[in-house]
Amino acid sequence: MGELLARMRTALRHAHRVGPESTVLSVGQLRVDLTARLVFLGQEEVHLTPLKYKLLITMGKHAGKVLAHRFLLREVWGALDSQEDHYQRVFVASLRKKVEDHPARPRYILTEQGVRYRFAAD
Repeated sequence: MGELLARMRTALRHAHRVGPESTVLSVGQLRVDLTARLVFLGQEEVHLTPLKYKLLITMGKHAGKVLAHRFLLREVWGALDSQEDHYQRVFVASLRKKVEDHPARPRYILTEQGVRYRFAAD
């Protein structure tokens, strides 16, 4: 059963990857060039740490979908204990400060109560 679940998670992860033709994620004023690894908010470049960039890309690749806490922990942080959700909250808050015009009223990284986060789709 464990192997079956692991294979299913891998298949789902591969099915949701951005294809080679999609090299730019764009929502509103936020634009991410995956090839050049650059993030722009309007015309200004946004500098992100590797972990914040990985969090943004993971959320962007699943735009419009609610992403559960455990999924984000596994995809972004890997083998961290799933009880360590404060890492996720701190990084999302910091990422919002970088990419949102008004972090208290986010347009791109939305909180879904009881589940976790959803990245806005265009």
